[in-house]
Amino acid sequence: MTDQIAVFRALHVPGDPLVLFNIWDAGSAKAVAKAGAKAIATGSFGVAESQGFADGEGFPLERSLDVVKSVIGSVDVPVTFDLESGYGIDNAGVQRSAELAFAAGAAGINLEDRMPGETALLPVSKAAERVAAAASSGLFVNARTDIYRGLKPENYGQHLIDAVLERAEAFANAGAGGLFVPFLGDHSAIKAICAGSPLPVNILWGPGRGTTADLAALGVARISYGHGPWAAAMNWLSDQAGAVYAGEVVPYGR
Repeated sequence: MTDQIAVFRALHVPGDPLVLFNIWDAGSAKAVAKAGAKAIATGSFGVAESQGFADGEGFPLERSLDVVKSVIGSVDVPVTFDLESGYGIDNAGVQRSAELAFAAGAAGINLEDRMPGETALLPVSKAAERVAAAASSGLFVNARTDIYRGLKPENYGQHLIDAVLERAEAFANAGAGGLFVPFLGDHSAIKAICAGSPLPVNILWGPGRGTTADLAALGVARISYGHGPWAAAMNWLSDQAGAVYAGEVVPYGR
């Protein structure tokens, strides 16, 4: 267990990013591992939706942990678990959830800085307390900040970079291993955050973000694909089924 955590931690290298093509079950984990993944990451949206639940901790923690255990049992590389907001209304609850993830065999977790269903971020001090509670489990905690959530590039500015770096400092002091800044595509902002963060920076890939090499050049240490792989797989499945029901003889070709 501790060996997998150490291996996972060492994969976070600014300029040589760990690429995580997020999965949602053991089968998708095996497929991604076979493709050459150095680590496997669950995505909360895909995990929940694949079981008929909504994202945002709508999928019970116990069942989510069962998925994680099956994923861990199917691959030989470290597995990190999207713990969303920590499945806990207080610090003790977050610590318990992280300890359960550790016991399940996870090498790391993601932890958000807002509560399920809320748009407002937790105050920095409160978010850092929850990071510390999770980090006490010994797991690699990828502390996520949603500062850029819902914002358009024209609303970006130095004040947002400063806000991210304030949280990065607090999360680092709380024991986080990484900083996840999703929804950000502006390369100048990414570069500034990578340069100023005391933690290796994780960026969520999306259209317009560029290649792995482009993001590596900015100092990114980890690239995630979030719910994208699950959504693409489901779109493909629906498209293929539609072709069959429309009377096409040979599906799978699109």
